[in-house]
Amino acid sequence: MLLTIDVGNTQTHVGAFDGQELVEHWRFSTDRQSTGDELAMVIHDLLALRDIGFEQIHGEAISSVVPPLVSEYRQMFERYLQREVLILGPGTKTGMPILLENPHELGPDRLANAVAGYDQHGGPCVVVDFGTAINYDVVSAAGEYLGGIISPGIEISIEALTSRAARLTKIDIREPRTLIGKSTEAAVQSGIVHGFASQVDGICGMLREELGEGVTTIATGGLANVIVGFTESIDVVDDLLTLKGLRLIYERNH
Repeated sequence: MLLTIDVGNTQTHVGAFDGQELVEHWRFSTDRQSTGDELAMVIHDLLALRDIGFEQIHGEAISSVVPPLVSEYRQMFERYLQREVLILGPGTKTGMPILLENPHELGPDRLANAVAGYDQHGGPCVVVDFGTAINYDVVSAAGEYLGGIISPGIEISIEALTSRAARLTKIDIREPRTLIGKSTEAAVQSGIVHGFASQVDGICGMLREELGEGVTTIATGGLANVIVGFTESIDVVDDLLTLKGLRLIYERNH
């Protein structure tokens, strides 16, 4: 069984694969102060929910945008499973040319998304990842990573708004019932959801004009389902895209 772990700034997403089948997946809050032993306890307990023991894990693949946790995960697997874990980064075989000025700048989660998006849908394709930031990652028809677009994410935008506006309190992210809000909370919810949906449609529209016909747009990330229903440009929603990309990259390195 293969264990895939996507360590984000806000959440960590864990998946267990039996061959190409995702048996189960879990999310928990990312704690930058976690030690390898604490991470081992969390992962062990999550696996135990499906009666999966560490001894059943034959390999691991990790993407992390939190540098301090990279070494902790590496130490965890070295201590408890006595082997090195595949940590997606420079030098990892992906099968995808990266056409950036500095390929080392590309976040591992974004690369995993691009690999999985192209593998499942071909190219050209655009992956829109609704995370701490909203990432637009673009793959050519030939399977090359062309580059991307990054904008502030939904949650940090709300935090910035409420921290700078004295009369606004924390707003839950949910689908607005109407375009015109009848309360301050409803007005902010409408602005967030319709505003980000319009951003997605605008950027994806420009990317389609630049890339030509046949572009597939794939949405992923924890907040994708809140926004996608208000867009016109998203073709596919796949909340498991990063984990699938990690599985593919692991297979290409073994």
